[in-house]
Amino acid sequence: MLNFGRAICSNLSSSEALEWLVTNGIGGYAAGTVAEILERRYHGLLVAALEPPLGRTLTLVKLDTAVRYNRQYFPIYTNRWVDGKVTPEGFKHLEEFGLEGTIPTWRFACADAILEKRIWMKQGENTTYIQYHLQRATQPMDLSIKALVNYRDYHHNTYGRDWPTEVELMEGGACIKVFPEATPLYLLSQGAAVNLSLPTYRWHYGFDLATERYRGLDDSEDHLHGVTFEARLEPGRSLTLIASTAPQQDQDGDAALVSYRAHESQLLHQAPLNQTQTPGWIQQLILAANQFIVDRPTVSHPDGKTIIAGYPWFGDWGRDTMISLPGLTLCTGQFEVARSILRTFAEYVDQGMLPNRFPDAGDIPDYNTIDATLWYFEAIRAYVQVTGDFALLQELFPVLAEIIDWHRRGTRYNIHLDPEDGLISGGESGIQLTWMDAKVGNWVVTPRQGKPIEVNALWYHSLQIMAQFAQDLGFPATEYQELAEKTAQGFGRFWNEANGYCDDVLDSPSGNDSALRPNQLFAISLPPFQGRPYAPLLNPEQQYRVMEVCGRELLTSHGLRSLSPNHPAYKGIYGGDLRQRDGAYHQGTVWGWLIGPFVLAHLRVYQKPHEARSFLMPMAHHLNAHGVGSLSEIFDGDVPMTPRGCPAQAWTVAEVLRTWSILNQVEQDMS
Repeated sequence: MLNFGRAICSNLSSSEALEWLVTNGIGGYAAGTVAEILERRYHGLLVAALEPPLGRTLTLVKLDTAVRYNRQYFPIYTNRWVDGKVTPEGFKHLEEFGLEGTIPTWRFACADAILEKRIWMKQGENTTYIQYHLQRATQPMDLSIKALVNYRDYHHNTYGRDWPTEVELMEGGACIKVFPEATPLYLLSQGAAVNLSLPTYRWHYGFDLATERYRGLDDSEDHLHGVTFEARLEPGRSLTLIASTAPQQDQDGDAALVSYRAHESQLLHQAPLNQTQTPGWIQQLILAANQFIVDRPTVSHPDGKTIIAGYPWFGDWGRDTMISLPGLTLCTGQFEVARSILRTFAEYVDQGMLPNRFPDAGDIPDYNTIDATLWYFEAIRAYVQVTGDFALLQELFPVLAEIIDWHRRGTRYNIHLDPEDGLISGGESGIQLTWMDAKVGNWVVTPRQGKPIEVNALWYHSLQIMAQFAQDLGFPATEYQELAEKTAQGFGRFWNEANGYCDDVLDSPSGNDSALRPNQLFAISLPPFQGRPYAPLLNPEQQYRVMEVCGRELLTSHGLRSLSPNHPAYKGIYGGDLRQRDGAYHQGTVWGWLIGPFVLAHLRVYQKPHEARSFLMPMAHHLNAHGVGSLSEIFDGDVPMTPRGCPAQAWTVAEVLRTWSILNQVEQDMS
């Protein structure tokens, strides 16, 4: 359990910088700050996935709660308004905040009473539970809970409108339709008896969204006061409010809490790790990993699964999903989930390409990626190695063979195999294809047109995987072996002897790009640590020199800079409007997920697993910062390397879990 006391909780600048997250397994979530102040447009108690895993819609924003106890009044909520005022200052009554598994828990001190609040979600349903428990008291406590509601796409802002809102009061709750076309929001209560009242005024104007202002976006919003719950809570008793798009609930609050805790216990139990020897921070990451796994039903696979790239604003991306799959599913023992994801994405392969992303609106995915498809090979390799599921391999092998064939012949965006050097080339003007994919209007910040180094490391790796798969299934493997040998020969072109490291892109419209970037690490880290070894793309001396320069100029405590600080285009701070942020996104910003390939490359070059493990320890500490209990997407390249972007990012969590698991196995094998 991650805990913070008054030193953090009663300091607004600290408690509003810490964010919590709970999810429902279908793309919906609840998120906010420890101070319970709205910082983002994405914060809310029920952001429902109305078209799972997307269609995310803000419904219940927050519950502004005040208590009367022993003839005293305690507002235990906090709001910041557009005039800069913070009122009321409920954070001053917050004695402790912590996570119980992934359940955020507040403990408010009101005179000699302690009121606990917990938030969790029902798995597979757009339902949030908010439970108040009078943990310590000498007399009853009166609660007044004001429900603020909305109904909008989670990327947008709302300003006071003339909505013909309908509120139907019912026993213990209310049904709210903010306008006729809106999905109803049911607010129900269980536990203590409640009285409900409608507000005398509806709109609350001018909530200040400080983080959105930093991001150069609309920084204010209005919310609708839907209904107020009044209840008297006896010592030792609980009141649970249930916010849902479903009208009926079959569990009371206490039973729902027991069920959720059992769910998290099962997640830990099924992970293939020795729980008595696995550190607590890794167990926390196992729980965090599950938050990204969500349903994506298809006609062929109604139980299909996918991975949300990051909360609170990303959907499911093909690249992120395949990079994250080994860490989020195989290292946590969720083998059936992994199998479902691999089969689900096979359904979307088109012209030899995996989708890059699924849009928030509409069913047609985007295919603008040169690397996501190649990460699919590694995800399947890792899955088959762990499970021995050759039945799935037999099913997917024709898809993989078709992918190789399309790349040889050429597919979208001029992606093709160059027969002269055996390298994959691709790109068109105005199109971003690699993971360094920032684009503003027609400006592609890092176009990387030509032959990116990590794409060709992945291509070589995929060919070796196909040769192995073909042998395992009794098919001819010579074609793939010969292609791999040709790629290995051509890969030598990346080495820049004058610089002592690899060029990042070859044969771009402006020539070879020699910028020092972390992508060359994949030429060292990709060959499997378990399974059949094959010839490395860089010789030992080259590997050593790459590690030396990346360690000197790119490595930080929480990942690797995307560009050397010595490069004239380096941007050390990520912030400002969209153009400024995307201009820095891959031009120096630190990426947490890259700690994985760096650590594994370090292990391969130096053969010191204990030393390699030490690079992961800052991530253990980072669980107490930004997204509490999870790991951030990005960080500033400049000190103090402030976390930015999504406070919970799938591939950061996944790569730390995967790397830790490999190091753990290597150390066991050596002992």
